[in-house]
Amino acid sequence: MSTEQTGTAVERLDLAPALEAVLMVVDEPATEEHLAKILQRPRRQVAAALRALAEEYTAQGRGFELRLVAGGWRFYSRPAYAAAVEGFVLDGQHARLTQAALETLAVVAYRQPVSRGRVSAVRGVNCDGVMRTLLQRGLVQEAGAEPETGAILYTTTNYFLERMGLRGLDELPELAPFLPEAEAIEADTLEGVPSFDPDAPDSEDADDKTEL
Repeated sequence: MSTEQTGTAVERLDLAPALEAVLMVVDEPATEEHLAKILQRPRRQVAAALRALAEEYTAQGRGFELRLVAGGWRFYSRPAYAAAVEGFVLDGQHARLTQAALETLAVVAYRQPVSRGRVSAVRGVNCDGVMRTLLQRGLVQEAGAEPETGAILYTTTNYFLERMGLRGLDELPELAPFLPEAEAIEADTLEGVPSFDPDAPDSEDADDKTEL
């Protein structure tokens, strides 16, 4: 079948079922622009169809929902059935992040772009082992270097937004109401950023190897 024939066939498809078929096989949120290009429809028409489908699934009380996350659309199991899904996927096995990893990820999320040295200074411990774990998990990524020191900077990824169920970083909750002295604490800590040996083992690395 030629490209022209394929294009004609796609144009003849009903939009809603075509969107469902495509979204069933995506492994990351699909943008409206990409879906419009694939299905050869105007973006506005695709966006309207996606929102109509999302509303339809909610009204029907389906076990899944269509969500706009990290700039794209994807199917997710509905939160009300999280226990059933967790039982099936994990089947008694847990692959949760350690407390050390969660704390490090939080620092990156709220201070990005940020270097390992600054993250270590905020936490007060060497975070190199934890950062390697977060990189391997795809939750953080390298994002250039700090002009003054040349240190590698890190930011969170779209996968982080997807896992957190956020459309963007602006949806992160405000820290000030919960930690009113956070800025002062960090300022005091950063007066002298400690020098850490990246290869030196510490309790954080031990946690990563046993709990992650």
